[in-house]
Amino acid sequence: MRIRSSATILTWCLLSTIAAAGDWTQFRGGVAGQLPEISHPMEWAADKNVAWAVPMKGTGWSSPVVVGDRIFMTAAVPENGARPKGMMAGVGSMGTYRSARPVKHEFVVRCLSLADGSELWSQTVTEMTPPVVHPSNTYATESPATDGKSVFTFFATTGDLLAWDLDGKELWRKNVGSFKSGNGFGTGSSLACTDGRVFVQYDNDEASFVAAYDAASGEQVWRDDRETRTSWSTPLIWQAGEQKELVTCGSGVVTSYDPGNGQVLWKLTGIQSSFSASPSVDGGRIFFGNSGPMSAGPLVAVKAGTRGDIALDSKFESDLVEWSRTRSGPGMASPVAAKGYLYIPGQGGILNCYDVTSGERVYRNRVSGMGTVAASLWADADRVFILDENGNTNVIQAGPEFKVLATNRIDDLFWSTPSIAGDALLLRGVEKLYCIRP
Repeated sequence: MRIRSSATILTWCLLSTIAAAGDWTQFRGGVAGQLPEISHPMEWAADKNVAWAVPMKGTGWSSPVVVGDRIFMTAAVPENGARPKGMMAGVGSMGTYRSARPVKHEFVVRCLSLADGSELWSQTVTEMTPPVVHPSNTYATESPATDGKSVFTFFATTGDLLAWDLDGKELWRKNVGSFKSGNGFGTGSSLACTDGRVFVQYDNDEASFVAAYDAASGEQVWRDDRETRTSWSTPLIWQAGEQKELVTCGSGVVTSYDPGNGQVLWKLTGIQSSFSASPSVDGGRIFFGNSGPMSAGPLVAVKAGTRGDIALDSKFESDLVEWSRTRSGPGMASPVAAKGYLYIPGQGGILNCYDVTSGERVYRNRVSGMGTVAASLWADADRVFILDENGNTNVIQAGPEFKVLATNRIDDLFWSTPSIAGDALLLRGVEKLYCIRP
């Protein structure tokens, strides 16, 4: 491991303020899952603190976004009613899924009431028979984004990027193309939105790109055509002092752009394989890494204000990174930082905790009963929340001492990252959307 000292301690109050206002504007709230203080319940069950639960129309691992008292979400409705599988069932289908018969899907956008889950409107984007993807994935894994006035949705499978007003009127539509994904695993990178622009990261096996679109008109503002191949990570808008950055994790490369003009601020190479998890931030540093079912990749920290090309060597080291660790990167679930520590779930119910300043591992503990974790983590200053695919949410004490504060359970299959709107926690399962509220 290589470490550089850093005296830069930054906060990103603007983004935290957005989340604190009660709206959940994009994947992980646009704040990498960090909230100043969480007010949703600490304990819940099927018969405790579930304000409502409504059946899902179709399937999707996209997260809901929330504006005021309205929830917006996407789904793909298969004509045969099929549902995605969990991790082990999906792995068990690896040898046969590519030969499965393609099924026609209806691609829909829905608006629900936050008060009671009732449907306020639903719109069909298109209908098509898409190529078969991995049985654990869906055709609606890209989360929407909102600027509070419009809602932006993206189905990478069809290539359709749309803007809607809050009442369901289509404002504009762009088709950015649809492309093959690596090994037929499908897509998953969600939208990002800031300063009147919507950002699409579409890393695929044919024509990868990152592009910015004008939120009002849909016109393309800038575009970077990339050589990177399929990746599933979602771009993060990172406020580093006065300079905002759009950080994207592709296949083997991490690139930071100026979101205003698309200028590359820094680019890191030397990490093998693709990213599934999205970056996390804390204390003027951004953290990213990757790992797979059969191997673990690196975990890297880059300091705010870094510029230029960063080439990691064979040990994943460089003088231009704050620190790096081998065999420590996250898998599907994006990590979260709290109280100066970074939390990364591993295989077999393991939770790893790292010091954000040094990169040293503080503990590696097994969380009893915790299964595969695909949903990204969320936290405030005192607690870290981890939802596994079986519906168990473990509440972990933030800090250097490992302690499980509570374990909550809802029986369903969960890969979608939860959304938070004030005192409401939204859990999207394969069967239902659940609102947890005092």
